[in-house]
Amino acid sequence: MLRFSIFVLIILTTYSNAEIKEKIIKNLKETKNLDFNFEQNINGTIENGNCTVEYPKKIFCLYSTNNNKILVSNGKSLVVKAGTSYYRYPIEKTPLNIILNKNYLINKINELNERVIDKNLTNFTITEKDNEINVFFNNETYDLIGWQNKDIYQNFNITFLSITSKNRVLPNNLFKLPVQN
Repeated sequence: MLRFSIFVLIILTTYSNAEIKEKIIKNLKETKNLDFNFEQNINGTIENGNCTVEYPKKIFCLYSTNNNKILVSNGKSLVVKAGTSYYRYPIEKTPLNIILNKNYLINKINELNERVIDKNLTNFTITEKDNEINVFFNNETYDLIGWQNKDIYQNFNITFLSITSKNRVLPNNLFKLPVQN
């Protein structure tokens, strides 16, 4: 009887996790763009602000700092501008290349085993070219709520996000890269 109970519990847990995984994928498929507030911790330095993402690979973030820091990707290049500093990277050299590629995420989530944390979160660990990215989803809304990874400088980065809207009409020039002064 005990073996049967354990077997039933394993099947129910597996079904429940599979159902969560399917709902996360469905939610991602239905999301064209999203706005969110974020808190980012890079090696103990905390920054926050808000971002807009348009799939695939476009992002605009305005940081809540005194130096007018922004991060922008047009899908090919990523620019970080803070005060007079200007940094430009090919997006494929950054972890955002994976995080902002909805179809890639969906394919990876389909392949990977999920890890349910405290019944509230589901985590998928993506390993790509010696990079490990952990993405986290809320088990009630099935929304992306954060990620952790090492950036291109090997800094440990944890980003928490809170989605404020989805699938809104976006301005045409939102993802235009700023020019270097």
